[in-house]
Amino acid sequence: MQYHSRIIGCGSYLPEKIMTNDELAAMVDTTDEWIVERTGIRQRHIAADDQTTSDIAYEASLRALEYAGIEASSIDLIVVATATPDNTFPSTATKLQARLGITTGAAFDIQAVCSGFIYALSVADNFIKAGQAKNVLVVGAETFSRILDWEDRSTCVLFGDGAGAVVLSGYEGAASPTMESGVLSTHLHSDGRHWDLLYVDGGPSSTKTVGHLRMAGREVFRHAVVNLAAVVDEALEANQLIREDIDWLVPHQANRRILDSTARKLGLAKDRVVVTVDRHANTSAASIPLALDEAVRDGRIKPGQLVLMEAMGGGFTWGSALVRWSGRN
Repeated sequence: MQYHSRIIGCGSYLPEKIMTNDELAAMVDTTDEWIVERTGIRQRHIAADDQTTSDIAYEASLRALEYAGIEASSIDLIVVATATPDNTFPSTATKLQARLGITTGAAFDIQAVCSGFIYALSVADNFIKAGQAKNVLVVGAETFSRILDWEDRSTCVLFGDGAGAVVLSGYEGAASPTMESGVLSTHLHSDGRHWDLLYVDGGPSSTKTVGHLRMAGREVFRHAVVNLAAVVDEALEANQLIREDIDWLVPHQANRRILDSTARKLGLAKDRVVVTVDRHANTSAASIPLALDEAVRDGRIKPGQLVLMEAMGGGFTWGSALVRWSGRN
């Protein structure tokens, strides 16, 4: 008997506070024009002082469960992708589990930075394929504003806070690129040789317990364009598909230049790429589910369409997921 997973619900949440580029220009040596030209970002959402990652994960989860039409008690696994957990331990996923009133099943975090959602989706999909879970809540949630150096204009202008979630549900049947709906395949990679090109300079086992994000932007850009195009082709080849078969590319929202370069490298029209970076900035593990939820709810992504998600993050980590969209349960 074969088990496969389909996404039956999605949801997202953005903190109320919006920080514009002009507001940033009053804090660091930058301008709205400089930020837009180099990144495409015009604003970002910032968590309130009393908002934690589990708080915004909870709000996104409620919306995903409502969309899926199932009760929280039906969830038997929670996987939260985050690089900004509430605590060193316990996991943010267990705090979310308690908040949702779930007392059975399992919950844990995954840390792959901006690739985190793809990693979490892959883990959830494989749990379902193994018959170890039926309904899985997958969440990408970040409060990156807490680890930014607000005096470093090369990094603080790039990031924002937010959360997105999906509900995966298992079913029996044969998977194929032409099947009605479901997760067709996921593909994960990492190369730890490049960890020092994008990292936070602190942690529990280092001399600093609180650090700030540091990035070699030009090098990250170069690796991103190459790796993202390669992992997209890997997903297509695994399913005997071609680039023209993709209905929607939902990429990690790091930088408009990276999105445009990746689309050009793949020969994809810009109107087939979901873009939210201008309003959300880079929300790390939350960016893909945030963009996915927006495109589903505004009607762009429709049942039966092929959706390709891809991301690259610190580590380096990168990955992709190819999904035949199913929509509501």
